[in-house]
Amino acid sequence: MTSSVHQAREALGHRLRDIRKDAGLTGRGLATLAGWHSSKVSKIEYGKQAPTEDDIRAWCHHAGADEQIPDLIATARHIEAMYVEWRRTLGTGTKRRQRASRTLEAKTRLMRWYEPKLIPGLLHTAEYAEAVMRRVIDFYDIPDDLDAGVAERMERQQVLYRGDRRFHFIIAHQALLTTVGNTDVMIGQLDRLLAVTSMPRVSFGIIPTRAQYLVPTNQFIMYDSRLVQVETISAELSITQPREIALYVKAFDELVKQSVKGAAARALVVDAFNQLRDERTTMRPSDSTEDSS
Repeated sequence: MTSSVHQAREALGHRLRDIRKDAGLTGRGLATLAGWHSSKVSKIEYGKQAPTEDDIRAWCHHAGADEQIPDLIATARHIEAMYVEWRRTLGTGTKRRQRASRTLEAKTRLMRWYEPKLIPGLLHTAEYAEAVMRRVIDFYDIPDDLDAGVAERMERQQVLYRGDRRFHFIIAHQALLTTVGNTDVMIGQLDRLLAVTSMPRVSFGIIPTRAQYLVPTNQFIMYDSRLVQVETISAELSITQPREIALYVKAFDELVKQSVKGAAARALVVDAFNQLRDERTTMRPSDSTEDSS
């Protein structure tokens, strides 16, 4: 079990302990009421034993906290599944992970996606996706299925054109400036971004470089109000606990307020695009220089 899962179990145990104490019950007293071994309560409260759903129901019932049962059960159900190491997710390469995303996206009516450093995957060009996935394959030392992974990511983008789904992308300005691949790749990607931002079901915003710090953030994707995926260096977190999802909704709403949209967002993309194009021009020898050599 990962340390994060253990910490989540401990957090659940602490919540149950507070419920017990609020009811004026001792650990031994609760165990007697529930018909448990006397040590079971302490094991659950310290995260050494995962409570079953029946345990949670009995715990809350005897403590007079039946209203907390649904939330606690939702937490318990997903503790073991909330943390999946990238080594396991990407164990057979990138294609399986892309296919899993495609399945999840097909079931989502409203997707809210925040990226601090990269362009969101659903908006990638093939060249940008290839450069990103090459780094993933090399960094995590996983099987090289680059072509299959890129093809699957490109297929994912069909969701942008089908049905009545809505997409809300927020990126930090840095995502326009982070070089992925090379200048040519970036120019193509920014050109693609300009095209996508005009789609009727896509809302697109950019957090300006000097925007005020308001919420702690990292990359995250919200699938309706049922799942939040957070990517860390070592793992992918899948958050389904309603109370936690509410915090991500709050954070995303703050990011939306800070972001510039429409013409202002397009102006930032155009500015980054023009800078890259100018850099490419100055880096390449002119025709006259080549003729004189």
